[in-house]
Amino acid sequence: MTALVVGEDGLARCSWAGSAPDYLAYHDTEWGVPVRGEQALYERLTLEAFQSGLSWLTILRKREAFRNAFARFDPETVAAFDETDRSRLMADASIVRNRLKIDAAITNARAVVALRDEGGLDELFWSFAPTDHVRPTGPEDFRAVSAESKALAKALKRAGFVFVGPTTMYAAMQACGVVDDHVEGCHRAGVR
Repeated sequence: MTALVVGEDGLARCSWAGSAPDYLAYHDTEWGVPVRGEQALYERLTLEAFQSGLSWLTILRKREAFRNAFARFDPETVAAFDETDRSRLMADASIVRNRLKIDAAITNARAVVALRDEGGLDELFWSFAPTDHVRPTGPEDFRAVSAESKALAKALKRAGFVFVGPTTMYAAMQACGVVDDHVEGCHRAGVR
């Protein structure tokens, strides 16, 4: 497995970005770019939870449908979802129809709203940014969890979140720019 791939444009990228046009666009414009704000972070956490056990490409391709189904990921609105909304979501073939993950999205929206009194999701999420993160140089450096992702998962669970295990949280930290895991040599490495 190689760590980098060179695209038709001559730019070196993390190897996973070369496997599909959707991945390339996501890699070059979003992955690793710092995400701030309650609604944006809630969306990323929800999508990471839905991705669990699936390909991220599946989630990327259904992203707009998820946004429509979950009220653009407005935590206040999703927190008020009831059984009618659950049934609507379970019948929506444009998203991933998994009852546990749908329930998690609603539960987590309620946790986001409740967290406002304690500084909010943005403050909590970013408080776990590592101070000594080392960028991977090759496949041997790739990781699925970190001490910070384990601690973040525990803190979120204490705050009432579900489907926020350490592996899912590490993926969220990568996606939201809390850690920069663009491989050394990738044209996006160090670009924030």
